[in-house]
Amino acid sequence: MLIIGNGKTFTRDSSMPFIENGAVAIDGTKILEVGTNEDIKAKYKDAEYIDAKGGVIMPAFINTHEHIYSAMARGLSINGYNPKGFLDILDGQWWTIDRKLTMEQIRYSAYDTMISCIKNGVTTIFDHHASFGTIEGSLFTIAEAAKDTGIRSCLCYEVSDRDGMDKARAAVKENADFIQYALKDDSDMIAGMMGMHAQFTISDETMELAAASKPDGVGYHIHVAEGIEDLHDCLKKYGKRIVDRLMDCGILGEKTLLGHCIYINPHEMDLIKDTNTMVVHNPESNMGNACGCPPTMELVHRGILTGLGTDGYTHDMTESFKVANVLHKHHLCDANAAWGEVPKMLFENNAKIANRYFQSPLGVLQKGAAADVIVVDYNPPTQMHADNINGHILFGMTGRDVVTTVANGRVLMKDREIIAVDAEAIMAKCREESAKLWKSING
Repeated sequence: MLIIGNGKTFTRDSSMPFIENGAVAIDGTKILEVGTNEDIKAKYKDAEYIDAKGGVIMPAFINTHEHIYSAMARGLSINGYNPKGFLDILDGQWWTIDRKLTMEQIRYSAYDTMISCIKNGVTTIFDHHASFGTIEGSLFTIAEAAKDTGIRSCLCYEVSDRDGMDKARAAVKENADFIQYALKDDSDMIAGMMGMHAQFTISDETMELAAASKPDGVGYHIHVAEGIEDLHDCLKKYGKRIVDRLMDCGILGEKTLLGHCIYINPHEMDLIKDTNTMVVHNPESNMGNACGCPPTMELVHRGILTGLGTDGYTHDMTESFKVANVLHKHHLCDANAAWGEVPKMLFENNAKIANRYFQSPLGVLQKGAAADVIVVDYNPPTQMHADNINGHILFGMTGRDVVTTVANGRVLMKDREIIAVDAEAIMAKCREESAKLWKSING
């Protein structure tokens, strides 16, 4: 038994959204009860107690689009790299990195990402992996790091023809093998999808192979219309828009997650809505790559299940919350935009997306939900309650204000000390492996 108490408790449960001095009782991997600190402590006297010290107790964050393989890019300068557009960014940086990654570098990229997730209060991720120099076993290696660190992970490998058909076939097989493995796992901590890069790097032959190889019960995780070049390619090669091509190939559906969706039109939105397909917005990445601003507010208004991700740009979901808020205000020239839509994406829709792959309720503190709980060191000078918590998170908190992270009932960090793994030793190894990667890229 574990109790996290003595904090302002925000549950995201409409029946009891806020407790001034609350506590969460955890039994195993599930939340047993949420109530006042006094009542919960009295009821479960023998439980281990984590004191929130008057901070904020809330559900852990969910990131619905990550890129673990980008972890070792921080600070990297690639000789001769001077991109003139999005395709240059892909080939000159990200594809250059993924072609060089060894299995050990994949492993420690995963560890680095997951340790950072723990520090920022993120306990569930949907990762989209690429390592065309090392394909076979890559998802299994990431899953080992996920199990070790305690991060709930839905994984996929980025299928693409860009390095030839042999590697495309190997990528499809890696997805299929991992999905089968994940479907047999009963921990509710690992899931798999059929990953795809973007349609402009995927032939009909590879699309058909992926569909034939994909086990039942899962969908696709694919980049869609991230750059205008993707749309132009589809129109030129197939005489149709991207979402139409995905529809014709049987890609859309309630288990499929579309990343970005910047250059889509109302007709494509109708297809996404009618097929109950999911979308994830990645604001920092879209801005950093100068790809444009997607019609995310319209997607939300149309009732399309749209979540918030980071695209590997950061592991701090509060940062993505802040950036999405100002991006859409600026893009629409509307100071009222994004106040309600972005927190809905982060706190409601991300949980709905995750629960299409994981069984225990996520993103909420209530009886029977997954015991994913964080404590945030935040003591504002103004009133804080259920009606204004989103404003406090937006303007007052950062990911590194998280002091304690619990995932599936396991304490991963307590009082800012990582206890799930030996973080110091792992980060030393990360630096060794990143040095090797950089040398292999620049010589």
